[in-house]
Amino acid sequence: MSHFTSEDEALLQSMLRQLLQSVKEKITGAPSVECAEEILLHLEETDENFHNYEFVKYLRQYINNTVGSVIEEETEKCTSAQNQGEVSGYDTLVQHVTKKTRESKEYREMMHALKNVMMVVVESLINKFEEDRMRNKELDGKTKNERQSGYYTDNCSDSDSSFNQSYAFMSQEQLQLLAERLDPVQPKEVRQEALQTLCFAPPSDILNSESWPNLRKHLTMSLSDPDATFSEKILRFYAKTFSSSPFNMTREVYTSLARHLELYFLSGEYSLRISAGLDVSNTDINRLLKKVRLLNEYQKEAPSFWIRHPEKYMEEVVESTLSLLSVKHEPNHPASPDFLSPVYFLALLDIKAVWFKKWTHAYYSRTVVFRLLEKKYKSLINAAVQQCLDYFEFCKAALNKNSRVSDFPQQHCSDNQNFSYTGPELQYVYFVHSLCLLGRLLIYKQGRNLFPVQLKNKKDGVSITDMLVLFIQLIYYSPSYPKTALAVHTASLVMEILQVFCDQTGCAAECLYTDAVIDALLHPVQSLLSGTEMYINCLETTLIDVADILARIAAVEDGLSLLLYGENEKTAKDDSPTAVHVIVQFTKKLLHDDISLLSGSEHLPVVKGAFIFVCRQMYRTCEGLQMLIPYGLHESIGEAWKKTSLLSERVPTPVTGADSTSSISLESKTILLWEETLLDALLNFSVTPKGLFLLHSTGAMNDCVNFMFSSLSKKLQTNEYEEFGNRVIVTQMATTPTGAVALQSSGFIKALVTELWALLECGKDDLRITQPKSTPVDPIDQNCQKSFLSLINLLTYPAVFELLSKQDIPNKPMYSLREVPTDIIDIIDRLIILNSDAKIHSLFSYEQSHIFGLRLLNVLCCELNTLLLLETQYKVSQVLLTAQEENVTETSEGPGDFIIDGLSVERNHVLVRINLIGGPQERILPLRVLNKGSDPYPWPMFSSFPLPKCYLAEIPRKAEFRQDKDLDKLLSLFKSPEKQTGWTEICRKQFCKVMKARPDIISGTILAELIEKFVSHLSESQSDCYFSTGNYEAMDADVKSESLSSVQQLGVEMTVRYGKYLNLLKEHAENGLCFVLMNCEKFLKKQQRTVVSSLCCLRERYAGYDWFASSVFLIMSGDGEKTLMFLQRFSRLLVSAFLWLPRLHISMHLPITTVESGIHPVYFCSAHHIEMLLKAELPLVFSAFHMSGFTPSQICLQWITQCFWNYMDWSEICHYIAICIFLGPDYQIYMCISVFRHLQQDILKHSEDQDLQVFLKEEALHGFRVSDYLEYMESLEAIYRPMLLKDMRSIRVQNT
Repeated sequence: MSHFTSEDEALLQSMLRQLLQSVKEKITGAPSVECAEEILLHLEETDENFHNYEFVKYLRQYINNTVGSVIEEETEKCTSAQNQGEVSGYDTLVQHVTKKTRESKEYREMMHALKNVMMVVVESLINKFEEDRMRNKELDGKTKNERQSGYYTDNCSDSDSSFNQSYAFMSQEQLQLLAERLDPVQPKEVRQEALQTLCFAPPSDILNSESWPNLRKHLTMSLSDPDATFSEKILRFYAKTFSSSPFNMTREVYTSLARHLELYFLSGEYSLRISAGLDVSNTDINRLLKKVRLLNEYQKEAPSFWIRHPEKYMEEVVESTLSLLSVKHEPNHPASPDFLSPVYFLALLDIKAVWFKKWTHAYYSRTVVFRLLEKKYKSLINAAVQQCLDYFEFCKAALNKNSRVSDFPQQHCSDNQNFSYTGPELQYVYFVHSLCLLGRLLIYKQGRNLFPVQLKNKKDGVSITDMLVLFIQLIYYSPSYPKTALAVHTASLVMEILQVFCDQTGCAAECLYTDAVIDALLHPVQSLLSGTEMYINCLETTLIDVADILARIAAVEDGLSLLLYGENEKTAKDDSPTAVHVIVQFTKKLLHDDISLLSGSEHLPVVKGAFIFVCRQMYRTCEGLQMLIPYGLHESIGEAWKKTSLLSERVPTPVTGADSTSSISLESKTILLWEETLLDALLNFSVTPKGLFLLHSTGAMNDCVNFMFSSLSKKLQTNEYEEFGNRVIVTQMATTPTGAVALQSSGFIKALVTELWALLECGKDDLRITQPKSTPVDPIDQNCQKSFLSLINLLTYPAVFELLSKQDIPNKPMYSLREVPTDIIDIIDRLIILNSDAKIHSLFSYEQSHIFGLRLLNVLCCELNTLLLLETQYKVSQVLLTAQEENVTETSEGPGDFIIDGLSVERNHVLVRINLIGGPQERILPLRVLNKGSDPYPWPMFSSFPLPKCYLAEIPRKAEFRQDKDLDKLLSLFKSPEKQTGWTEICRKQFCKVMKARPDIISGTILAELIEKFVSHLSESQSDCYFSTGNYEAMDADVKSESLSSVQQLGVEMTVRYGKYLNLLKEHAENGLCFVLMNCEKFLKKQQRTVVSSLCCLRERYAGYDWFASSVFLIMSGDGEKTLMFLQRFSRLLVSAFLWLPRLHISMHLPITTVESGIHPVYFCSAHHIEMLLKAELPLVFSAFHMSGFTPSQICLQWITQCFWNYMDWSEICHYIAICIFLGPDYQIYMCISVFRHLQQDILKHSEDQDLQVFLKEEALHGFRVSDYLEYMESLEAIYRPMLLKDMRSIRVQNT
């Protein structure tokens, strides 16, 4: 079928005409010919009936008959090729067949024939159109009465069809004539006929004509025509114009309609009053509402277009609208207050002021709206504010009279359909519109600038704060209504507005964060606490709403500060407690069921949960927890949980087929939900170090961890992203022995290890493998990075000791490929200590998995106590040395050179790290990357000790000692026999002076002398002694070192090796250090209590090595007796509790609950305050930690436990110890803050790189000097010392 007959042409012409007739509405509305073409080209996408048109069906059949055989043939060819693997994929098949078909001879012939016939058909249609046009001109030129318009009417023949209307453009003369005939002075019949013509003409022609100004004027006047059908047709024309014309044209139509309405409301003809109500079924009112509705529909659509046009066009629309809405009678007019103004009609049609929301959404239009409101139409805002005030007074008066809900105006609508509104109902509708408008207005800075608002009956202006207080009071006093057609619950509207305010930072700061607003929110809470009588609708709902807003405020830093300290912390009065005190007191009363008005309420658990959540937002932060501690909220929540858990144990097991909606079942669900709420509240205490300590005291630690693991498991099943908060909680838990044990027993660690193994060794089962997996470029594949970081967060020394202490490596003779590790010991066995072929062969990805294990080992060994444990229990160094020894080339002469590969490079790095102690300038760690060039790895490898000397940095020669006046003055202070008043403070100031001017001389024998004499003086002063210690006589120096544990013996070796490298110790210094450590242990044992505990760390001696005593031994140049004497005196001071961790191991000086927790004061006191100060002083660093799921407390505990060994050079470690002894224990906290300040840029960078914990644990503190930050530490002392020292001194009675 490559040619067409004349019958085909006629048929095609008819079908094409039918198609164009069907889409005439779309084409007519197009502003240009190009747009009309675009509409036709995309018809298949936009017209659901596209495939039902006869023309389309005909074309499809024709194509099928012509090239169908070609398509089938090519498809068969491709299918056979695909089976042989030559072509793959559905898309490739389609593209291939399409290409071949278009290249075929049949396709070219078909397109040629189609083009020819369509040219003939289109030409025939155009000729027919021209003939019709000429005939219409002739008809128009005859007589007025005989004038026919074939392209305006529908009663035309098939050949003169409406297809032709799409292209019938009116001439200027015709439009001029039309404008004249629509003049109101013309006879009614003439105007109606002209209007009929106007309705069928293309709107773009009319709006672009020169006659449009006159035509618009006549249309505006004609809208007031008493004939309803006439004004109805004009509205239809307006509606058609709005929907099919661009904004630059429709704005004139809109302003015309707005002007007409404004004139109508101002005319004497309009006389509607609010008090008389409104009958919508009345014809005139119905017509008026239709006009306002058309206006409102355009208001909602206009913002989508006006940004593409000049601002003046938009300004015309905005001004005409505001002018209309501001219409009111003159003040002196007798009916002025009762005038039913246009804004009431708009409110009926758009009660939530959606139009205003859309107008103020974009800055472009918002600026214009607010500028006009400020300059010319502020009365509109004044009226809205007045309406809200009036409604509030009405509600308040009605509530005070104890009126019933049905007395309220909103309820005059019966359940039957009603078409009339009473006066009070109209006032309510306008109130809701005003409320929504003001709620939107206050979001924006420009809108807030319109306040304060001056009202006639008020002396003072209504400020933003007044408005917010009013909004909040509306929550209390507005009644709740049954669902009716009109009812819009005021409280829920206000809640929506306040919630939006909370989410907008600038808006919240200006609107919500004031004492007046918080007082208004807390009014019902205060009343319930004090027992004051109050009238509040739906008390429980109100309290839940209040708690919701308070929780949102507390979630933001500035809002939390307001709740904790008030609007102005400095002027806060003691007799007016801040919001936090009111909230926590009320929450405690709720938990104790001590609020009589709420007793027995079915919503009571929800109210309790809502206020617990507000408290939770506060105690999740260090500063918030400090304020809540005196109230013992954790105890109240813990008691409530214990009661609920007893009830939940009685909940029957669900039975199949039982009625799930029974009252017993619902009650059981409520109990279980309440128990989960309380567990979640308790769990969130563990976000902070002190909060975790308090959680332990409630006895709910294990249940909370089980709940958390259960919640995380559910989230993982639904693929929800793990929250940062949960990762922080796990990290805090893992820093304490009790937390680590709880994580182990809950199954959390097993799940973590199993998931790691699946990623490392198995890959994803559900991943369809279409091509081989690429070899990972990074040492740790991106898929495993999250598990790697989770393990690092988890494996702190307290956790490692609880999980691995006295556990042997399995070392099985054979491992099944299906054998999946479930514990940390399995990870060490299968990934780190690969000392047998069985282990190597059990790994699918041996190299990748072993590198993962070595990287993990490298991070773990940065914590020196963990290193000592792994080395003594598993001989890690020897395993790695053996592996290196085996990793050599074979030659005829025997073992050759080391093979440099990924594993040998990793092993070399780990071996150097774990066998050398030293700060950033004292040891050199080999890199774990290869260089380009002939020598890719310049670092020497080794398979036996000692290490090559190139890894030890040369110690710089000490500068010659020069006399220093400030130092001499400091030394003379110690030599003076009589200590004057304030001697200690004078010494401290002099010490600071020396530290800032000549920090290098505070070292060696001078430092030893300074701290020895200063501590000696303090230990003799009763006021400076914090701990009471008995007399102790040292054991003989000859005592054997066998009584030391293997960990301590290895620690002694490492310390002595480091001391000799620093030239501080001589030969046989081991004996002196062993003497010190054994005597310290025995001396401290006299101050310890007996504890029965399942924790490994509490069963025997201190779990770890005494790094502080070793540091003092080095400072004293290896003098054991001098060191021991110093430590005995030092143990009486408060600072010893925080510098010398073994000092308080199961100590009788601590409350029994503190001892049983196994949590050291350095964690729940120092580390807690480090986090609090970090958030205040370095918020970016604090956020980086939070986003990384890591905690400052964990790394600080590691630094402090090992006295910054391996992180700072020896001189800086000495300065750290010196400033804490001289200047106070709080300097330990300032020191850590200074380190974070020094590392700020690095922390931010590594947080982005998602390896913050690895960086902080592995990297030494390059470039950090204590003396450089001494002034900064002094500035912190001036602000925080009173609070910190108070908390540090309270560790003896920390039983809260």
